[in-house]
Amino acid sequence: MKKLSVIGIGAGDPDYLTMQAVKALNRVDVFFLMDKGPAKHKLLDLRREICQRYIVDRTYRFVEAYSPERERGDLDYTVSVEALNRAKQATFERLIDEELSDGQCGGFLVWGDPALYDSTVRILQTILDAGRCVFEFEVIPGITSVQALAARHKVPLNGIGGSLEITTGRRLATGQVSDAANVVVMLDAEDAYRQVSDPETHIYWGAYVGTPDEILIAGRLGDVADDIERTRQAARQAHGWIMDTYLLRRPQ
Repeated sequence: MKKLSVIGIGAGDPDYLTMQAVKALNRVDVFFLMDKGPAKHKLLDLRREICQRYIVDRTYRFVEAYSPERERGDLDYTVSVEALNRAKQATFERLIDEELSDGQCGGFLVWGDPALYDSTVRILQTILDAGRCVFEFEVIPGITSVQALAARHKVPLNGIGGSLEITTGRRLATGQVSDAANVVVMLDAEDAYRQVSDPETHIYWGAYVGTPDEILIAGRLGDVADDIERTRQAARQAHGWIMDTYLLRRPQ
């Protein structure tokens, strides 16, 4: 039986790996690395660094594959994501079929945690349901950018007895958020915090949290929104992409 480990590797700092993740790394024979283009090669390099650091006295190899991109533009978002996941499913099936022998363990190294805005677990379950590949898989949790952000700003995510919502920039931009006192926003491509009308809202913002490129800004939204926007633009130009997360704390 082929086996797979979906391993959460944390939000950028190799020290974020849990002991459970380290043990899982040392069971893997083949690591599948999904290449998202030159701008994100640092993410592949980090995965290799993690393996080099934590795997002891074990032979393993890397197999790289192109990671399909979501088609953007005027397409319906849900439709485009479903198409993306079908393309990823075909890639995953090929890797499992061609690169993994019976009795071996394959590994997917997932940024942050596999349960939070990542499709790997969902895709693997879909493959199993289709019956074209037979394997077992385990999921190893990891430290997310949400946890890392709170730790770096030295704040709790919620107030005493207060609610917490985790959502996306897309939903915030269209007003699809609850009345939670604390809102964590991920995957913001359009400066959605600009849609928050109350300038007294406090924002704890971070980009590339846990990496050597980490940037942190905090303050009243009315005071720091322009600074965050300028910083995001500069970071995108410097790195070719932006990976940020922020906590919005509404005044009580």
